[in-house]
Amino acid sequence: MERKRAVRRVGALVLAANLALVAAKGAAWWATGSLAVGSEAINSLADVAYSLVVLGGLYLTTQPPDFKHPHGHERIEPFVSLVVALGVLAAGGAVLWQATTTVAAGDYGSTPGLPAVGVLVGTAVAKYALYRYVLGVAADHRSPALRATALDNRNDILTASAALVGVLGSATGYPVLDPLAAFVVAAGILHTGYEIVRDNVNYLVGAAPPADLREQILGRALDHSDVEGAHDVVAHYVGPEIDVSLHVEVEGEMTLHEAHDIETDLILDLESIPEVDDVFVHVDPKELGEWKDADTAPE
Repeated sequence: MERKRAVRRVGALVLAANLALVAAKGAAWWATGSLAVGSEAINSLADVAYSLVVLGGLYLTTQPPDFKHPHGHERIEPFVSLVVALGVLAAGGAVLWQATTTVAAGDYGSTPGLPAVGVLVGTAVAKYALYRYVLGVAADHRSPALRATALDNRNDILTASAALVGVLGSATGYPVLDPLAAFVVAAGILHTGYEIVRDNVNYLVGAAPPADLREQILGRALDHSDVEGAHDVVAHYVGPEIDVSLHVEVEGEMTLHEAHDIETDLILDLESIPEVDDVFVHVDPKELGEWKDADTAPE
């Protein structure tokens, strides 16, 4: 329930912030005629569109489990993140195209006034605050959609800074600084889009989690006082969460009740790891000789 409230609250906050920035940038654009501020206003309008997609996606992912989705709806989140990635890549391509055409034409726009500087500085500050806040909530609740949203807010800091460079460059007689800064920003934005796609494709195709987490899973299993070995340890992403299966070796003379208690202890222990969702433990008699070294067991 806490995760549900937190991610929905962040989605609504980001949408409200982007709406406010559209209004502020639109007013500054109308007052100054600055091309840099106009581009930023259009960028924020695009942010409003993707914020609506994210808010709708987060509403779906936080629905409780049902008959058709017994494990819940969190696995929708990587798809929501990919929508954000498409927006990020499109924004990077647009900035790159605008910078290229501006340099080719040699038309760097007019000299704006203080309202343009004020709205761009305000945008950078607001987006930095959003970036830090959303990134923190994403980490706390393991939300790939919110992480993608945080990275997009980081991009907006870059684009606002580039626009500010252009505005100040025009004011000091060096308008070419605007497109030159935009080239750097475009590279950063496109790299962020790649990062979002890479991370969420891993969630969708069931990639293995980081090696240290796999070692933690195996270590916890072997720490149990009645477990004498483990093999066939498999951990993989199912959406943003991790499913685990493993075989453990125990004394073959144990009763079924004793073996069941060991299995239950291991499941509860492994499911206490924040990233882990479902755990399946198969209990083997050690006399079968199925134990394998950790180096040769599949992960």
